[in-house]
Amino acid sequence: MNILIIGGTRNLGPRLANALLRAGHRVTVLNRGMTRDELPAEIERLRADRTDPAQLERALAGRTFDAVVDNALYNGREAETVVRLFEGRTGHYLFVSSGQVYLVREGVERPFREVDYEGRVMPPPKPTTFAYEEWMYGMDKRQVEDRLAAAWQAHKFPYTSLRLPMVNGERDHFNRLYNYVLRIKDGGPILVPTTPNYALRHVYAGDVTTAMMALLTSGSGKGNAYNISQDETVSLDTFVEIIGDILGVEPYILRVKRDLLEANGFLPDCSPFSERWMSELDNTRSKQELGIQYTPLRAYLENIVAYFEAHEPPQPVSYRRRHAEKMLALQLQQEQ
Repeated sequence: MNILIIGGTRNLGPRLANALLRAGHRVTVLNRGMTRDELPAEIERLRADRTDPAQLERALAGRTFDAVVDNALYNGREAETVVRLFEGRTGHYLFVSSGQVYLVREGVERPFREVDYEGRVMPPPKPTTFAYEEWMYGMDKRQVEDRLAAAWQAHKFPYTSLRLPMVNGERDHFNRLYNYVLRIKDGGPILVPTTPNYALRHVYAGDVTTAMMALLTSGSGKGNAYNISQDETVSLDTFVEIIGDILGVEPYILRVKRDLLEANGFLPDCSPFSERWMSELDNTRSKQELGIQYTPLRAYLENIVAYFEAHEPPQPVSYRRRHAEKMLALQLQQEQ
């Protein structure tokens, strides 16, 4: 198959590109060329800012693809461009969506199912806030899904939406899991806000790739959306304890009022998985209809930690205030 990946240089893209290449497919990646990639030379590169329709059209002129995987589609306007450019020029279009399409809904309960998508959405939070930015992200992803669904209904535009929760992987450029690993390894307290205290149900980057490969090779799932998520639902404490057990270090979790952590500028870095905008998805449909099997949580955490041990990432900027975190913890302990 001749497959185009839009994006392709960060968390999911390189894993998928290499997997497709190993499976014998012809692979092309399209991105701005701003991030250095480590992809094999036989993968063709196309350069364009996908937010500019004219650039995208020039880069794709005269080309057709058996399938397209879009890792970087974020709003309805860009979705309209996609439908126009790929209409009749691809047999399958995979869109990487987000569990946040459910988080902007009203009256739904965790874990979210695909049928929970339809319904009234919540009003916007106060502008210029973090909550507003996250709300907009969910609303923009819904715009994309709505445009693609309308194109399917109108003329069978062959899309599939993959709704992802937090993706844990070896190449996460936001260093979210690595932030926990560093704090566990240094033996100091992990500052966790008291609220919200949602259970975690993430997904392994390798399983997202597996799901994509299954859809691309089978051609199934067109016109549908699927939650792609691990089987286990665990508390943050259990999640951190598993990592600590893998590292051989007993983690020390200290719960602190959220407003105090925010006032000190520690969130989200001190506990990236403690935000309200963390989705919890039911994966039943993907297992029943696509036959996807998910890697056990501990197994994939062992993979990621082993990777960090063998390829130690640069210390993230978010860890530079670790001393201040420890000092706040000490102050709180003295006040008790």
